[in-house]
Amino acid sequence: MPRALGTLGPVAIFAAVLLAVPLFVGDVFLLNKYARYCCLAILAVALSFSWGYAGILNLGQAVSFGLGAYAMAMYLKLRTTPIHTGADGLPDFMVWNNVERLPLLWVPFQNQGFALAAGIAGPALMAALLGWFMFRGRVTGVYVAIITLAVMVVLNLVVIDQQAYTGGFNGITDLGLLALFGHEFDAYSADVYYLAAGVLIAVLLIGYLAAMSRTGLILQAIRDSEDRVRFFGYDVARFKIFAMTFSAAIAGLAGMIYTVVMEFASPTFMDVPFSLAIVIWVAVGGRQSLLGAAIGAIFVTGVQGALSESQVFLKSWSLLMGLLFIAVVLFLPRGIAGAAQDIARRLRGAAPDPAAVPAPGPTGGKA
Repeated sequence: MPRALGTLGPVAIFAAVLLAVPLFVGDVFLLNKYARYCCLAILAVALSFSWGYAGILNLGQAVSFGLGAYAMAMYLKLRTTPIHTGADGLPDFMVWNNVERLPLLWVPFQNQGFALAAGIAGPALMAALLGWFMFRGRVTGVYVAIITLAVMVVLNLVVIDQQAYTGGFNGITDLGLLALFGHEFDAYSADVYYLAAGVLIAVLLIGYLAAMSRTGLILQAIRDSEDRVRFFGYDVARFKIFAMTFSAAIAGLAGMIYTVVMEFASPTFMDVPFSLAIVIWVAVGGRQSLLGAAIGAIFVTGVQGALSESQVFLKSWSLLMGLLFIAVVLFLPRGIAGAAQDIARRLRGAAPDPAAVPAPGPTGGKA
């Protein structure tokens, strides 16, 4: 119980801060930006669970995010007003590409329930299948990172190539509004911010409950010594498949909310730079802390946004972001969360934490 309180206490404080933001920010454009940060924080939590708790560095995490985003975009595109569509509600980009009837792939997305389920179950199923092939074959370490990155590149090329069905480089734009329980969510409103923040808080709670469960403890043991866990008779592959599937489901959910906030879906949601950026967010926040990963995502994207919009740093913001990341790696190897834990421990006069040594990296050595 003390451990649970020590973990969920900071989450409660973080949740209170998130929910209080609209009370002090009246600008709907700022709220939209903060809602976007919340969505990216959900994505960081997803990677933190698989990388920080199970030792699975998924460099293709953006695939799950992109699939969730496109699932939501396909549904909302079919809800657009007729002025933005062709005959019989056919999406405009299909009309431009001489598609005469709605493709079979799109037909189920006319149903909201199917679209919401597909945005979570689709990425989870894909991750489960990929994990089954990798982990049953005992693929580990850097090879997992390479395979997941390769899958993302292939899927990204497919989405761009199939312009008549996916919108190609332009993605899917001019979306309708999401309506839940009779209420429509305008992207530029406090409602959408509360939706994104509420989902982030819920994901953090569910993630910590999973991490503190028996399965979560076994995953952490696998992260530290996979062979030792296997010798104790556990099916290591099954637990790693679960971690990857659970992470993908969260990432898909993040993608769906992100589409509601941004009002479009793009193939850039599943490209290499974006996927590598997720790794940076988690590393800065602390990959062995779900809350740390969320804070890392908000911090990095917030600083990036502030610098890129500044006239002073307009041409040098990317260099400054690189220097920031190098500084964190050198001086805060366990990220913001690790530094906060060390400071709290010193204030309490407690003994040094033996877990302060960075956990094994994806190749089995020290990260």
